[in-house]
Amino acid sequence: MHPAFSVIFLTTLIGAGQGLFLALFTGQIFSQFKLMPEQHDSNFYVIGSIIAVGLMAIGLFASFFHLGHPERAWRSAAKWKTSWLSREVIALPAAMGAISLYGAAHYFGFTTPLFTMPGGTEIDATLLLGLASTFTVYTLFICTGMIYGCIKFLQEWHSPLTVINFTLMGMASGFAVATALSAYMQTDLTKFYAVWAILFTVLAFVFRVLSLVRNKKIKPKSDMRSAIGVNHPNIRQMAQGSMGGSFNTREYFHGKKAGFVRNMKYIFLVLAFIVPLALLVFSLGASSWVIPVAAVGIQYLGLIAERWYFFADANHPQNLYYQQIS
Repeated sequence: MHPAFSVIFLTTLIGAGQGLFLALFTGQIFSQFKLMPEQHDSNFYVIGSIIAVGLMAIGLFASFFHLGHPERAWRSAAKWKTSWLSREVIALPAAMGAISLYGAAHYFGFTTPLFTMPGGTEIDATLLLGLASTFTVYTLFICTGMIYGCIKFLQEWHSPLTVINFTLMGMASGFAVATALSAYMQTDLTKFYAVWAILFTVLAFVFRVLSLVRNKKIKPKSDMRSAIGVNHPNIRQMAQGSMGGSFNTREYFHGKKAGFVRNMKYIFLVLAFIVPLALLVFSLGASSWVIPVAAVGIQYLGLIAERWYFFADANHPQNLYYQQIS
């Protein structure tokens, strides 16, 4: 498939924003249930929520460059009963709105307990809004992943690993951003977030490698013989059927040589996982915010490369014809 950078930025940025919110709420949950020292600085949650919504908004803006008629974008939500894309179009603003309310509740100090759980834990408006936001965020992860995972004829995508990888890479990048933000604001959560970021980066690496191994073993269901209905051992395509390019040649093939695609795989494995992992581990023993910020920047470059490879790796069946040009 042809990787569209508008979609690459959409999926990577909203994933980081979703992961950042989950990091914020995870820290609050651990503090609220006395699993770590309570955090009294509400500015951290406010600023974190603004960054999370900002990342998702930039990703949403980038997606408009992929539309032929952006003014008709609202129509994409009409088929929500059958289309994962329509569900994503609904889930994305819902998640942004819920996270905005979560940040606003912290900003205005809506922390008065609404009720107390049997164990003595006090529940306030920020926790309830955080739970609602968590639901929308995971819904969005599923919708975004299933846009690609539900396409049966693209065997590289049609796997539960697609949704799992979208989720884990979003959480890895989001917790890395939370680590950098916490280090910059000098909160007590820096090491907490760094450990979680390391965990999710390792998990994302393992499952992404599993998907690479799976895709390498895929046996195409179609070939030149089945495409034209002729069962002959020696079939060669002599011409494409047209002198110039077409929509099919532009949108369903990346146009790069095999060596370029192969190198891109190694690049994203190093930049998205190995280097950030090393920097996050190193940051556990350092007090500087520069190291986790560097980890975020390098990891995001790796995620761009990973998402480019994700699209380029999908071999559309129509390429049996349009890319077999002698």
